[in-house]
Amino acid sequence: MNMDIDVNFQPGQIVSLEHGDRNLYAEVIQVVLSRRLCWVRPLLLVTYTPEPTIIIDLRDGSDLLWPINLFRHALDTEVIAVLSQILIKEPKPEPDLAVKQQLHQFIQQLWQAYQEGVGSRE
Repeated sequence: MNMDIDVNFQPGQIVSLEHGDRNLYAEVIQVVLSRRLCWVRPLLLVTYTPEPTIIIDLRDGSDLLWPINLFRHALDTEVIAVLSQILIKEPKPEPDLAVKQQLHQFIQQLWQAYQEGVGSRE
């Protein structure tokens, strides 16, 4: 069985991590194929709700090194609308604690779901 990952992410490309009704959009910095990881710079965390969509600007947050197989290519049509809403704002000099906590919580939930999924396939 071929275990190669069919991923052709390029630096500068926008990718997405999804969990529940939330999407993390990030810019690819580097793909580390030997370790099956993707180094990304988070841009925004979007929560899709029946009410107005909640968009959290993460441009000044920490980079992530994450399993490449969890990412997907983000479609231009989905990214343009949400990115245009944050690009008109200046990034804050320091990301606030609430923003950091939102990203941390999302990553924890996604990792837990991934681990449970991996465990159930063994």
